[in-house]
Amino acid sequence: MMNKAVSALSIAVWALPLVSAQTLLIRNATVLTITKGTVQNGSVLVENGKIAAVGKDVSAPADATIVDATGKYVMPGIIDCHSHTAIEGGVNEGTLSDSSMVNIKDVIDPTDVNIYRALAGGLTISNVLHGSANAIGGQTVVIKLRWGKSAQEMLFQGAKPGIKFALGENPKRQGEPSQNFFNPGLLQERRYPGTRMGVEEVIRESFTEAKNYQAEWKEYREQVAKGMHPVPPRKDLRLESLVEVLEGNRYVHAHCYRSDEILMLIRVADEMGFKIRTFQHVLEGYKVAKEIASHGAGASTFSDWWAYKIEAYDATPYNAAIMAKKGVVVSLNSDSDELQRHLNLEAAKTMRYGGLSETEALAMVTINPAKQLGIDDKVGSIEVGKSADLVLFDQHPLSGYSKPLKVWIDGHEYFDRDRDLETRPKFEQQKKALMDKLNAEAAPASRGGRPASGTAPLTEGSR
Repeated sequence: MMNKAVSALSIAVWALPLVSAQTLLIRNATVLTITKGTVQNGSVLVENGKIAAVGKDVSAPADATIVDATGKYVMPGIIDCHSHTAIEGGVNEGTLSDSSMVNIKDVIDPTDVNIYRALAGGLTISNVLHGSANAIGGQTVVIKLRWGKSAQEMLFQGAKPGIKFALGENPKRQGEPSQNFFNPGLLQERRYPGTRMGVEEVIRESFTEAKNYQAEWKEYREQVAKGMHPVPPRKDLRLESLVEVLEGNRYVHAHCYRSDEILMLIRVADEMGFKIRTFQHVLEGYKVAKEIASHGAGASTFSDWWAYKIEAYDATPYNAAIMAKKGVVVSLNSDSDELQRHLNLEAAKTMRYGGLSETEALAMVTINPAKQLGIDDKVGSIEVGKSADLVLFDQHPLSGYSKPLKVWIDGHEYFDRDRDLETRPKFEQQKKALMDKLNAEAAPASRGGRPASGTAPLTEGSR
């Protein structure tokens, strides 16, 4: 109850009047376009939510909002290709090995305060995925972090839908409950599969069913086209999404670690006639980078996470750079509500571990994840015609001392650091008033009476 109340109050305070100017000029900045070089003392003109002009000599209409960015840096909004932010109601439908019928879009929580915290770190787009308890986990969705908007309004219109696969320890752990390190004392029913080869079989079997299902519908439509009146096949929501994968209308994002399993999934995909869009986490990707590139898959990895479980031991912080140099489109993801707040600094590590340039490093959190999500024609770089998803930093974004000052999505301002600092005292006062009210309602319990609302006294630490 308290968390929901605070979330609602968060929106009430932080979503107060957002700058919604249709024409905006950010001038005198160092513009990091990512794809078109760096413009010193440059300007970015935004009109109707799109980037209208980029360069040194950019003029704007008299009614334009002017942001003087002298000494500051402008870059595209940061994109996270692997996130579990804003999910309400659980991240895994772990009762089945193939739960491809469930859709994360149905449980997006627009009041999750982590959306705002991510904005404060320069993040503007997230690929929201299911967890990794299933060989095939469910349908994914790309959102723009339009804080204060509804779940429907956060959806990235035009982004191709995805589906989450998972290999290795996580899905097979459900088949061996005693190995569940998240709940070591948990008693639960065993569920197939319990081995790595079982995970492979689940994926192959599901796509075998999907191909048969696809053929049934093809035959039905051909008969209808000939003027016949056949009984349509029984609709199967689980197989519908897998047919979309077979037909290239849904991207596959596959959680993985070990090189042998990466090769296994490539073989299964080739056998069944579909492509893996991204290998997620992919800590042993450096071992099979040529094969990943040859398949046409991208890799969305961590900068330097390792050793948090057995299959994550043979990792190296050089992984991202090695894969990139072998021709793989590489991004850095968060998988974490905390890490998503500083993906720009994660990108900086690839300069230390792999010798990438500043532009190559920043590409891993901007244009590369945009390519992996199939939205690089709309976002990921500062180019005329693209959405005005922009971040203004006080210093170079690869510096550990840098701070995002403003964040725009579609040309609308969704974060302003100065305004945030100004509104914090007001927020604290309103939060205190809310807690005092709830404690007053719970006071009868401390006197032996019956609480008015069934709540216990609240303290600052009980949020």
